[in-house]
Order: sequence, then C-alpha cells, then structure tokens
Amino acid sequence: SRDMGSTRAPVALALFAALCHGTLGLDAWVKLNTVPATFEVIQGRPRNSDDVVAWGSFVNAINQTGFGYLEIYTNEGLPDEYQAYGAGFLEGYLTKDLIRMHFENQWVDYCQNETAYCKKLYNFLNENVRFMNEQAAQYRSSSPYWHQVDLILNQLAGLDDSRKGFTKYFPNWSYVNATDLLFLNVDGDLEDLEGSLKRRVGRKVAGDGSCSALVKVLPGNSDLYFSQVTWSTYASMLRILKKYSLGFHKTFESSERIPGHTLTFSSSPGRIFSGDDFYLISSGLATMETTIGNGNPDLYKYITPQTNLEFVRNIVANRLATTAKEWTDLFAEHNSGTYNNQWMVVDYKKFVPGHPLPDGLLYVLEQLPHYINITDATHVLRAQSYWPSYNVPASEFIFNMSGSPEQVKKFGDWFTYDKTPRALIFKRDHGKVVDMDSMIKLMRYNDYKNDPLSRCNCTPPYSAENAISARSDLNPPDGKYPFAALGHRGHGSTDMKLT
Repeated sequence: SRDMGSTRAPVALALFAALCHGTLGLDAWVKLNTVPATFEVIQGRPRNSDDVVAWGSFVNAINQTGFGYLEIYTNEGLPDEYQAYGAGFLEGYLTKDLIRMHFENQWVDYCQNETAYCKKLYNFLNENVRFMNEQAAQYRSSSPYWHQVDLILNQLAGLDDSRKGFTKYFPNWSYVNATDLLFLNVDGDLEDLEGSLKRRVGRKVAGDGSCSALVKVLPGNSDLYFSQVTWSTYASMLRILKKYSLGFHKTFESSERIPGHTLTFSSSPGRIFSGDDFYLISSGLATMETTIGNGNPDLYKYITPQTNLEFVRNIVANRLATTAKEWTDLFAEHNSGTYNNQWMVVDYKKFVPGHPLPDGLLYVLEQLPHYINITDATHVLRAQSYWPSYNVPASEFIFNMSGSPEQVKKFGDWFTYDKTPRALIFKRDHGKVVDMDSMIKLMRYNDYKNDPLSRCNCTPPYSAENAISARSDLNPPDGKYPFAALGHRGHGSTDMKLT
C-alpha cells in the first residue's frame, strides 16, 4: 500500500471488480460535442478517445460495505477547463441521487429560524466565490495556485449543472453563485463561519471532537502506518470512496502535468474533496487532519471573504505539492481561518524501511484565523515512534491562541494536550502496534466501560466519547456529564482508514 502512484490502479480495479459482483454498478463517459460546445453523458465505456472528456464508474455498495465507490478519469489532451467541468459533470450524473439524499440529511433545514444569519452567510459565500473568480481570471495563465482554483470552480460548475438532471448541457464553465452544492463542500468551513456571522444556534457542542489520527513507525523502522478515524454525526453516513485521475496541468498555458494528478480519498456525495480529511496522492504524499477548532472569538475579525476557504486550499495543496513542506506552504496561503485543523503530511518518498527517518518526512500544520504554525515533526517520530492527533493543538502558541487554556481552567485535564483521554490511550497502547491488524485494533478501540482512561466525573462514571473511536450514542440519555460532548448524542466514529 506504499506506492500511491499509477501502480495502485490494478488494486483499485480489482476491488471495483469484486464489488461489482452482485452489486449494481454504472459506467459512463462524457462526450464533447464541439459545435456547439456541449457536454453529453453516455452510459457504458467509451470507444473513441477523440471526443471523450471524462470517463468513470460508480458502484453503490453502501448497504454492503458502508461506502459507494467512484472513479473519475479525464482526458489530458483536452484543455484543463474542459476536463474539470467534465469531471464534475460526470460525478454529478453518477451520484446525483446520493447528492440529493445527503443534502436532505444534512442541510435541508439549516436555515430554518436562522434568516438573518443565512442572509449574511449567502452574502459571504457569494462574495468569496466572486473573489476567487476574479483572482483566477487575472492570474491563472502564470500562477499554478490560481489555475487550480479556477479548475475547482470549473469542477463545481459541472457538478452543479449535472444535478439538474440533464445528460446534455451547455457549460457555464465557472461556478459563479453560491448554491446548495456549495454547502456540501463548505461543511467544515461553516463551523467557524457560524461563529463569525453569529448563527443563533451552532451545530457543535462544548468539547465536540472530530476524528482521531495516528502516524506510527514500527520497530526497526520496518514500516510506517498512517491512519485516521472519522468522527461525525450519524446523519453524515452516506459515504463514497473516490479516486480522481485528472489530466490537469500546472498552469493555463503549461504542458507539465500536476504532481497530485491521482488521489484516493474518503468523501461524501457532492464533495470534490475529502472533508474527513484523508488522502493518498500520486506525488507520494499522504495527508490527513483532525479538527482543533477555534474557541477564541477575538479571532473572528480575521475571517473575510477575500481569502480561500479551507476546502479550496486543501485541494490546491494536494494537487501541486511534491514535498510535505511544500504542501504546508501552499495550504497556508490565503488562510480563511475557517475549518481549523491540525494537518499531518507524510512524504512516503522519504521513507525507506529499516533506515533512519530523514528530516522532512512528517510535517504538521495547525491553523487558526490569522495564524498558521508549521513544524517538521519528524524528530517526534524518531524520539517516540508515533505522532497522535485528537482535536487538541500540539503547538503551545496555537493552543494558547485558540482559547484552550480557558477550557482547561473550566473543565480540567480533558482539554489539555497531554492529559486528555485519547492522548493517554495512544501513549499507553501505541507500542502494541506490530502489524496491520494491531494498528486496526488500536484505531477502532473503544472499551469505555472497562478502560480507566475512559472514566470521567459523570453518572455513570465513564463516557464512550473517551476512546480512539467514539460512540456517543452508547451513553445513556439520562446520564449526567460536565459538558455536552461527553453525553448522549447521535455522534461517533463512522469509519477508519489506514495505509
């Protein structure tokens, strides 16, 4: 599982073939009609590459495995904006039913009793989309960064158009107004926009955790594991494992293909990024995050529409970076201060089994509004053989700026970096990881009734939130807890990924 380039394809195709046995799958491709310029979806596999913009397949195995499986490929010989629009158009065609269901599960009532907030939100998002279009139009011919932003807008436009139910369409080319589709891609960003724009009732509760992650070096540096557990509401469990193989180039006029042309990532319907986040990339990079959030309202003043939202910077960095350091530098540009996470970026090109770990193997980035902290954390792997992540900033500066010290004063060790339950569980148990099976066991671990590290000043005296894989639904509804995250709710671990 170490090579994240083209040699993954036979494995992926074998997986898809296995899933298709007894499971309804759909192949389709996008045809370019040149006069007039229209895009047309045709079911089946393409026979003539001359007029193929994109092709792919979708297997809906959610009722069998919990995931659908989507593959999208684009024709490198066509202009990038054609490819991007076609990729979005085809994905929307293949998954439009799930997109509709996912929106209804997550967003259909979002603006109910929130008229004033949603008016401000739509104004913010429309101004932000306008900013991206203006910058992309000005700089895409010379700037790899803004060229990729432009392609993101093209891809969103294709996805949005295809949701309207047409199989043949005159393209809009660029995404110009905030629509329902955008909500599916700004889910994480909304966590901070709700505070900045003063939503009456926020979706997050006190202490709300979102994901556990672990980078683990095996004894003798024999292998390097990279894993993340998604924590989310159970309403978000329409899931798709996606593979994009995109023929995009570095700039509008360049012939050089982007290094991150092929990505495999866990995702949801309507999203063109992961959101969990977890990616394996053809550049040799693996990227993931856990959410640290922002509890400091003084920082909201730095959130403006003239930046790039997290999901956009995430995609750009994944496509363009060739090293972990370059990824963090790209991601830090135009910081929106929304969806504030701790990112872990591993450069597997630098890992040689049995050899010392070189500098630059693991970079860690932590974000707040206005602030980014970037660290080469390889020395931590050398010293203790693991890097854990559990929704608490590791950087003292980010920890202090995020409002975490106030939470520690109010609620105690649960909000600290080194004494919170998951920190202690990872510290105690990471040494038990000797192979893939033992890593899976650790990342799926929850023994909240028996593990002393899952105990709390609660009634009953433990919480299923205090585990690597949370199961808050198992907490009794009539229990008593010092803050809401430890109590009963429809929230917990929904999947685990590992390479």
